[in-house]
Amino acid sequence: MEEAKRIKQLPPYLFARIEKTIEKAKSEGVDVISLGIGDPDRPTPEHIIGKLCEQAHNSVNHRYPSSVGMVSFRQAVAFYYKNRFGVELDPKTEAVTLIGSKEGIAHISFCYLDPGDVALIPDPGYPVYGIGALLTGAQPYTMPLTAKNRFLPDLDAIPSDTAKKAKLMFINFPNNPTGAIANDGFYKKLIAFAKEYDIIVCHDAAYQDIAFGGYRPPSFLEYPGAKEVGIEFGSCSKSYNMTGWRIGWAAGNPQVIEALGRIKSNIDSGVFQAVQYAGIAALTGPQDCTFDISEVYRERRDIIIDGLNSMGWSLEKPQATIYVWVPVPKGYTSISFAEEVFQKTGVVITPGNGYGEYGEGYFRIALTVEKERMIEAINRIREKIGHVQF
Repeated sequence: MEEAKRIKQLPPYLFARIEKTIEKAKSEGVDVISLGIGDPDRPTPEHIIGKLCEQAHNSVNHRYPSSVGMVSFRQAVAFYYKNRFGVELDPKTEAVTLIGSKEGIAHISFCYLDPGDVALIPDPGYPVYGIGALLTGAQPYTMPLTAKNRFLPDLDAIPSDTAKKAKLMFINFPNNPTGAIANDGFYKKLIAFAKEYDIIVCHDAAYQDIAFGGYRPPSFLEYPGAKEVGIEFGSCSKSYNMTGWRIGWAAGNPQVIEALGRIKSNIDSGVFQAVQYAGIAALTGPQDCTFDISEVYRERRDIIIDGLNSMGWSLEKPQATIYVWVPVPKGYTSISFAEEVFQKTGVVITPGNGYGEYGEGYFRIALTVEKERMIEAINRIREKIGHVQF
């Protein structure tokens, strides 16, 4: 059977490959410690679970939901933005419910990209940004994220003829995989750039509640003019340990939100309403759980950073996200180092080139195992890999 061209050009999804590697090793008796996938290991807070259970018994919620989401969930998104960022949203026109933010990130390309159009894609970055563009027949244009520029895209380096052709730009701060954060100056320059070239900014803010040391990541929508040029994708997944629940949103420019809702109404049937009620409980309920979750990741971050630095690395501690982005030692590629670590220790790390060309020379650690296993992973690497050089 002949596959469509759009499917043939898709690489195997990075994390699906990692899962297969883990499954095979476990079947062979390897005690695997996976630091590869950013899937929170702690349970969802009890008040959120309780709301799901309550609403799951309500037969009203057993019918088709709205594809754009319950107004009450979108009101909860507006409540969250007002309380967290001071941003005013019209829940009826400036927010749409998503089956997790990944779904919306993929679908937005179908709203605005035609074959031959350009999408500006960060590299390294979440693979779905570029995949969504490829599926539409558009041309992804790489925006390198480099240590020299503190992993921010260099807007000045984008050729003007490319910017004129571009319709979408994807950004993501706090950033996966690098852990980088963006400052006020960057966001203001980004908005001016988007206005100049009539580009829709798509900001993936999945990690904006996971931060350390008093740092509170801003929302893209906080900045003057942001709603004129773009939208922000949000998610309950990382903030409330709800990755499996599949509940998120997009918020911002009403024209873009309407287009995203329109394509969703033709493709999916929305989020189970009981899950939306759970999302309401998350966004409008006590927020101390997000601080508790961040503290868990801060402790794990310190174990990893201190452990790697004791072996020869010289790493700064990231201020946000559930990831640590680490250069590979001298004499290795991203893949060869990840393979050696796994073969010698049973510890899974993600090769940086899985996130794009400019991820080569790095690997990513996800802080998603208990601290005792994190300590065990560092001890195995220290014992089997030893001191490294750069």
